[in-house]
Amino acid sequence: MLVQIPDVLTPEQVREVRRIIDAGEWVDGNMTSGAQAARAKRNQQLDEKSATTAKAQGIIYDALQQSPGFISAVLPLKVYPPLFNRYQGGESFGNHVDNAIRPLPGKEDRIRTDVSTTLFLCEPDEYEGGELLIDDTYGTHSVKLPAGHAVIYPSTSLHRVAAVTEGARVASFFWTQSMVRDDTQRALLYELDQSIQSLYQTQPDAPEIVRLTGIYHNLIRQWAEV
Repeated sequence: MLVQIPDVLTPEQVREVRRIIDAGEWVDGNMTSGAQAARAKRNQQLDEKSATTAKAQGIIYDALQQSPGFISAVLPLKVYPPLFNRYQGGESFGNHVDNAIRPLPGKEDRIRTDVSTTLFLCEPDEYEGGELLIDDTYGTHSVKLPAGHAVIYPSTSLHRVAAVTEGARVASFFWTQSMVRDDTQRALLYELDQSIQSLYQTQPDAPEIVRLTGIYHNLIRQWAEV
């Protein structure tokens, strides 16, 4: 399931995150790459162990907890601390699939990467190229969103970032272990939740809302791992 989530960050939050990270220390993006990705990856990342990164991560964490769209689509159990990357001067990231398991920084715990997220931190007209290209059974999806908007997609997806030929593409990216491992089940729950919310907006007293909400939560009971 590929879902675009608008306004995860407000314009003010985008400006604050950019103010923080633009002044930070940027290093070779392969600092966090596996062997496969390192062969295809040419970009820069903010040093993930720095205080600058931690400050920007806090803003995004808080925003995710306030984003109904993200919660509905992802059903998060564990979120990997958001990372930050920058592409410029022809940099790109070739075809790859994200690692299935990642150790959580500073902890003994690990995260299973069910859902990948890219949160855009600059406007599309600030750079040329840089599209996130995601392959699925329906073809290739090209994603280039306004600042503050995010896209989520299964971490099993083959994907890539096209070369940035002008300007700079700045984004945050991270992975989530969902309470519901199966992407098809998550998609069904998301569509059901969106239908409930739509019905509530037009017919808030409809008895079907209670019935459908019960079905939604009972499906989560059947499928969730917590």
